[in-house]
Amino acid sequence: MDRFDVAIVGAGPGGYVAAIRAGQLGLKTALIEKRDALGGTCLNVGCIPSKALLESSEAYHHTKHGLDQHGISVEGVGLDLAKLLERKTAIVSELTGGIAMLMKKNKVKVFQGVGTLDGPGRLLVKNDDETTTVEARSIVLAQGSVPVELPFLPYDGESIVSSTEALSFTEVPKHLLVVGAGAIGLELGSVWMRLGATVTVVELLPNVAPFADKQLSKTLERSLAGQGMNFMLKSKVTRAEKTDEGLSVHIENDKGETQILACDKLLVAVGRRPNTAGLKEAGVELNERGFVAVDEHFRTNLDQVYAIGDLIPGPMLAHKAEEEGIACVERLAGKAGHMNYEVIPSVIYTHPELAVVGLSEDEAKKQGIPVKSGKFLYRANGRAKSMGEQDGLVKVVAHKETDRLLGVHIVGARASDLISEAVVAMEFQASAEDLARTIHAHPTLSEIVKEAAMAVDKNQIHG
Repeated sequence: MDRFDVAIVGAGPGGYVAAIRAGQLGLKTALIEKRDALGGTCLNVGCIPSKALLESSEAYHHTKHGLDQHGISVEGVGLDLAKLLERKTAIVSELTGGIAMLMKKNKVKVFQGVGTLDGPGRLLVKNDDETTTVEARSIVLAQGSVPVELPFLPYDGESIVSSTEALSFTEVPKHLLVVGAGAIGLELGSVWMRLGATVTVVELLPNVAPFADKQLSKTLERSLAGQGMNFMLKSKVTRAEKTDEGLSVHIENDKGETQILACDKLLVAVGRRPNTAGLKEAGVELNERGFVAVDEHFRTNLDQVYAIGDLIPGPMLAHKAEEEGIACVERLAGKAGHMNYEVIPSVIYTHPELAVVGLSEDEAKKQGIPVKSGKFLYRANGRAKSMGEQDGLVKVVAHKETDRLLGVHIVGARASDLISEAVVAMEFQASAEDLARTIHAHPTLSEIVKEAAMAVDKNQIHG
C-alpha cells in the first residue's frame, strides 16, 4: 500500500488548491472527493454556475432594457432558457476537467468516494461497495459546507429549494420568494428577476447584505428595488403550505403582523453550516458553533490532522479556503505559510456589485478605534458616466491618527475587480494617503477609489 505525505479530504477550492500546492512542493499527495467531478460546491453548484447565470441574465436584461440609452434599438428579444443553462453546464464541465488535468500535472492521486478518519494517519474511502484504505503522514480535512435547512421549511427539491436547485429551474418562476438577503439570496434572486420572475426577498434583519457598511447596504437595496426586486425586511417566514398553484407562505414582520404570499418557488438562502458529518464520531473536536476547532497552524486536536475552509471559523468564502489550503500545506512542508484574516474581501455579484474588505466605520468604533472616512460617488466619474453605470459609491475608512487603511467598501459596477487594489494596499499596511497619491489611469472606474481615499482628508478633486 502506498503511504502519502499528505491526504486531503474534499476537492473544493480549499482541497484541490492545497493538493496542487502540495504537489508543487514535492509532497506525495492524495485527494479524496465524493463527487464524480472535482471542484466542490463552488465549482459544481455554487460560485461558478451562479456567476455564469448572472452574466447571461444581465446580458438578456441589458439587451431588453439598457441599449436604448446608447441609441441602439432591438426588437424581438427572446429567451432560450435551455440554451442558457447549457452554457452554464459547459463552463462548469470545462473547469472541472481542467482541475482533473492539474491533478495529473502535479502528480496528485485522486480517490473517488467518501473519506472518513480511521485512526492515526489512516482514511477509509468508500465508493459504493468498495472500500480503499489510504495512509498518510498528515491529513487535511476540507469537506466544505452545506446549506442550512430550516426545520419548518424542509427542502423538497421542487417548490422549497436550496441554491443547488435554484441554479437549474427549467422554467422561469412566476413568483420566486427568497428567504435571506445575503449573497446567495440576492444573486439568485437577481438572476431570475432579470429573466422575468417576480422576486420577493424576506430578511429577518433591517438591512440587505447584513455584513456590509449600512450606507452601501442601503444603496444596494435601493438599486435592486429600482430594478423590480421586492423586499420585506425585519420579517420572517413562519410556515409554507402547498397549494394547487404552488405555495402559500406566511410572513411575520417585527410588529407581529402576518401577511400571506403565494409563490411557485421558495428559495431558502439563510446561510451554510460546516459539513462535519462523521468528524465528531472520529474524535475531532468541534467548537460551540459546530466548526472544527483548530490552532493558528490549522491543527485539530488529533495528531497530524488539520482542517481548512468552511470547516473552520471565519467567512465561508472560496478564496479564504484556497489561501488556507496553501498556507496549511506550506507549513507541512516546513515553509512559513502566510494567512492574513484582516484582508479577506467579500463580494455580492448583483448589479451593482457590492465588495468590502476590512472594517466598516461602525465596526472600528465598536473596537474603540478612532476613524476618519472619505467617500466618492460613481456619478462623478467620467468612465462610470460613459458606461451608464452611475449608481454606486466607494468609501475608504482609515485610522484617524495614523491614517492606516482599515477598510474599503464599494457598491457599483465592477466592484469585485476594484476591491483587489484595496486588498493589496491593506496587505502592505498602506495609508489612505498612499492610496490617494498612487497614480490611476484616466478615465477608469479605479479613479473612484483614488478620489475616495483623497476624500478621507477632504482633498478630493472632482467632488
